[in-house]
Amino acid sequence: MKLDAATPDEEMKLLEIKITQLKLDYEKYFLGTRPTEPAMQRAEVQKAIVKWSNTRITNTALRFKFNSLNGRYQAFKRKWDDVLRQIEAGTYKRHVFKAQLHERERGVGGAAGAGARAAAAGGGSSELFETYRDAMMATGQDTSGLTPAKLQAAIRKQEAEIKKKLGCDRVDFKVVVQNGKVKLKAAAG
Repeated sequence: MKLDAATPDEEMKLLEIKITQLKLDYEKYFLGTRPTEPAMQRAEVQKAIVKWSNTRITNTALRFKFNSLNGRYQAFKRKWDDVLRQIEAGTYKRHVFKAQLHERERGVGGAAGAGARAAAAGGGSSELFETYRDAMMATGQDTSGLTPAKLQAAIRKQEAEIKKKLGCDRVDFKVVVQNGKVKLKAAAG
């Protein structure tokens, strides 16, 4: 969307529209309705801000308008960067809330440790697989090669070793996320 404005006043109006649209795009991204971050639009607005910052504006009203838009953009930028950092760290409140809501819907109690985000007690292997897969997707790990059969085979192997080592009859598994990695945690049942 490249529009050439004839006057500086029209350019300011266009910049205001772009900032408002960028704000809406980021809100959609943070809500999960937009699949990717609006990085290109942000770069376009940033370029216009830099251009006007390096331009001597003699018209007082126009300078006031630009300073207002620049301040608004900088505030949005700090907010967006903060939310992006939270998303990367896995502490973004909306995402944590959604994960806990999904756990409650499945009837799974959450492990509220510092590193644990997703947990599942072994009710059924399909439920354990879904929880494991969802946790991997939430942490950005590749799930393309993951199948219920592969996960079940890994569980059987671990289960046999743990039963032999601890001398117990039953082993329960739960899914935990530690340091951004999804793991199966075993406990004697």
